[in-house]
Amino acid sequence: MIWVVEDDAGIRDIECYALNSAGFETRGFEDGAVFWDALAEELPELVVLDVMLPGMDGISLLQKLKASARTAEVPVILATAKGQEYDRIRGLDLGADDYIVKPFSVMEMVSRVKAVLRRSAPKEAPHLLTSGGLVVNTEERTVTADGTRIVLTYKEFELLTVFLSRPGMVYTRDRLFDMVWKSDFMGDSRTLDSHIRTLRQKLGDYGARIETIRNVGYRWENPV
Repeated sequence: MIWVVEDDAGIRDIECYALNSAGFETRGFEDGAVFWDALAEELPELVVLDVMLPGMDGISLLQKLKASARTAEVPVILATAKGQEYDRIRGLDLGADDYIVKPFSVMEMVSRVKAVLRRSAPKEAPHLLTSGGLVVNTEERTVTADGTRIVLTYKEFELLTVFLSRPGMVYTRDRLFDMVWKSDFMGDSRTLDSHIRTLRQKLGDYGARIETIRNVGYRWENPV
C-alpha cells in the first residue's frame, strides 16, 4: 500500500491513479493530521510526502516518522518544489529515502517508488523472528509457541515469516500471493483464506494476531 500525502486534490488524484495503474494499492491524504491518525491503524509500504502541507509540514512529519520505532523503517519519498534545496537536503539528512521535484512526470514518480521499494526490501530474513512466546527459526524452518513445536506446511511457514518480518504492515491479498505463491499460484482466490484459517488454528492463541483488514488483506498485530 502506497500512501500519498498531498493537499492539492487534483495532484493527489493523478498520483494515486498513476500508482494504481502501475499495480500498486494507494491511499491519499490531504493533510498531515489525517495521515498521522491513519498510521495508528496500519502501516504503508511507502509514503510519497509533500513538503508544503497545511498545518504540520512534510519535514515535521518525516521527523515524527523517523523518531518512532514503529514507523522508522517506512520508506519516504519527499515531493518538493523547485528551489527548495534546503528542504531536500534536510529531508535526506532526516532519513528520507529519495526526493522528487515538482513539477514532475507521473512516470518518474512511479519509477522512483519502484526503485525505493527495491532498495528497502529486506536483503536477508533474520535468523529468528519472534512475537511474544512465538519463535520462528528461518534457517531450521521451525516454529515453536511457548516452547511447543508447531508443524506448518511450506506455504503456512512462508506466510508466517512474511507477517513476522513486518508486524503491523497491511499486506493486500495480491501482495501475499506474489510473495508466497509467486508463479505457483493458479488463480483460486480461496487458497489464501484457507491457508490463513489453518495457520490461525495451528498457532492457537497466537493465531488471533493475524488480523483481517476488510476488503484489503491481512496483517500481524502484536499486542501493545
